[in-house]
Amino acid sequence: MGNLISVAKRNLSRRGLVLTLCVCFFMGVFSMNVCAGNKFAYDYGVFLSVNAGKSAMKKFGDYKTIVLDVQNGFSSKDIKKLKKKGHKVYSYINVGAIENYRDYYSRFEDITLGVYDNWPDEKWVDVSTEKWQNFILNELSTEIDETGVDGFFVDNIDVYYLYHTENIYAGVENILKGLSKKGKVIINGGDTFITEYYEKNGNLNGILDGVNQETVFSKIIDYDKDKFGKNDSDETKYFKKYLKTVKRAHKKCYLLEYTKDKKLSNKIREYCKKKHYKYYISGRLDLS
Repeated sequence: MGNLISVAKRNLSRRGLVLTLCVCFFMGVFSMNVCAGNKFAYDYGVFLSVNAGKSAMKKFGDYKTIVLDVQNGFSSKDIKKLKKKGHKVYSYINVGAIENYRDYYSRFEDITLGVYDNWPDEKWVDVSTEKWQNFILNELSTEIDETGVDGFFVDNIDVYYLYHTENIYAGVENILKGLSKKGKVIINGGDTFITEYYEKNGNLNGILDGVNQETVFSKIIDYDKDKFGKNDSDETKYFKKYLKTVKRAHKKCYLLEYTKDKKLSNKIREYCKKKHYKYYISGRLDLS
């Protein structure tokens, strides 16, 4: 899975009838979201380290849109149950890097580019290679799609920020267009590629349906101890501008924040309410 922290710039309505604001502490996760007059307490939840099982299904219960990792043992039967209850389900897919615990790691180690900062068990991948693109589009995404998920939560297109070449750009573009033909696509981060693509094309159609941006307001201080803080004002300003671009392109915006601070959480909540963004606030970096 690797981290979901974007290596972006500098460091690396459903009808609109808002009835009530719900606040809850649950399994180490502090999450606040706006209730929208339906049976779910929260709009959005990201649970990438949660494995399949009864406890997982219970944890997902209050969230309308769920992001999980199908490779953590979730079957088509599990996804069907969730969708029957009204959930929208997205599965994580890592298109720009590869973790050494994946059973297919050895097949692609020869096209890795370098170790992922703060995540030594993960390496960036040369997305320009036909070998990798075929795997993502014709194998991995197909297996995920066959479980019945609504779409993909696409991580690490920030490979283009680190390896800024025409070939890498073309590889990312091809992968996103291919995934978009199979289902909805939420990009995690990706500001460098997405901004450049928008400037070239004037729209984001055919490559994504939404963007999830991490740490707009919060930041990671210690990756091993779940120690968080407030992001620098310049970083916050930059990511707000990026999300404004996404919204201008008529795509959905999501925030994923890491904090245990109530005051900062309230600030995130109010901002998202004003902008009509969905959000998830976690007190755990592993999103369990």
